[in-house]
Formats: sequence, structure tokens, C-alpha cells
Amino acid sequence: MSVELNHTIVHSRDKRESAEFFAELLDLEIAGEWGPFVAVSLSNGVTLDFATIPEEKITPQHYAFLVSEEEFDAAYTRIKERGIEHYADPHMRHPNEINHNDGGRGVYFMDPAGHAMELITVPYGGWPA
Repeated sequence: MSVELNHTIVHSRDKRESAEFFAELLDLEIAGEWGPFVAVSLSNGVTLDFATIPEEKITPQHYAFLVSEEEFDAAYTRIKERGIEHYADPHMRHPNEINHNDGGRGVYFMDPAGHAMELITVPYGGWPA
């Protein structure tokens, strides 16, 4: 059996709010709620398991997602419609823009818990030749 990521826990101020924010933005499904988690399923079978913890214990993380051009268009439209602050770069120097790194498109924004989210249409370094 090959090694695959199955799930990861994402700390949040409100697990339901963060899971719904993410699921709605990327047109994904909430896979379920069990114990302290609300899980959102990605297309490769990985789940993001959102858990509520005290805000002062949240360490902001970075989560990057490879999406299709169509998924990017839909998510970026939602980002703009909802007035979500977004940037072309991780240092937040280019507000309300996207980047075109590696021949694709990318955007950075924050989730409700303060995690840096990134959407890209081409992996870093471009597609293998």
C-alpha cells in the first residue's frame, strides 16, 4: 500500500463556521460530524477535520489547494462576491489581485480562524514535462 494523506485536523474558533466557509467557497461537501470534528471531503479522499479550540491556542497554518481552472473561476467569483480580502502573494502586498505563477493562476485569502488559504491551478514549478 502506498502512503497517502487521509485527513488532517484544522483548528478553528467555530468548527461549523470554518467547515461551511471552506465547503461553500470550493463547492465541496461536509462529509459528516463526529466527536469534536466537522469534516470536509476533498476530491482525492482526504478530509479536513475542523475542530473548535480556544482562539488563543490557534496557530495559523497555510493550506494550499490545487484546483482546476473552472474550480478557480467559481471560487474566485465567490471570493469577490463575498468581499473576502484576497491577494496575489503570500505577503499581502498585492490586494484584490491574482497571480499567474508557473503559467497558472493563484490567490491567497484567510479563513475565519486566520489560516492562510491558497488556491492554485498549476503546481509550483509547473506541470512535469
